[in-house]
Amino acid sequence: MRIFPWKAVAWDIDGTLVDSEPLHHEALIATCDEQGLDLRALPETMFIGVHLRDVWLQLRQHLPNTLAEAEFHRRINQHYAAGVRKLSAIPGAIETMRSLNSMGVVQVCASNSAREVVDANLAAIGVTALMQASVSLDDVNEGKPSPESYLRAAQLVQIDPAEILVVEDSFTGVRAARAAGMQVALLSNGSTNAQTGSDVEPDFRIALLHEILQLSR
Repeated sequence: MRIFPWKAVAWDIDGTLVDSEPLHHEALIATCDEQGLDLRALPETMFIGVHLRDVWLQLRQHLPNTLAEAEFHRRINQHYAAGVRKLSAIPGAIETMRSLNSMGVVQVCASNSAREVVDANLAAIGVTALMQASVSLDDVNEGKPSPESYLRAAQLVQIDPAEILVVEDSFTGVRAARAAGMQVALLSNGSTNAQTGSDVEPDFRIALLHEILQLSR
């Protein structure tokens, strides 16, 4: 049996393990519509990889002054939770995770989403038990592109960052992983965020998740 060259894999979730970006977009549109802001023309890829704190900063000038940031987050997460039955796994995600588990590779996830969204996503595709730990936006002071979430993940599983492979679908996540001292594979799944250039490059580019099983350091 082939030996995987890293001790652990740190997964991004949205767009990497779970096809959740459409639901995130729907939740944002619905929340803003309730507040009199019509974002139906907003490209679905506009906020891929961007955490809710930064979404709030970009939109708050267009929202009612009476709307608090915490309430904005709560309503978006509420809309998201109502639609979790629409979620599905990214092709190859479950099979790849099971293969890594059979090889004894530690798996952890780090997300820019809130805790309730992280837990809902993992449960929706049935991989909660395969994760040794998970990090949400609620667990850190700064979300990606800060390296904090990935460093926190490494701390939780007590593995040197240099021994962890990150799997991401956005350059926001690539920046976070590289800043954390981890190698990173970028899943090019057709989203604009994964296709456009950046000031930082991933160590690997993959078209399908199972390709990480064949990577070499």
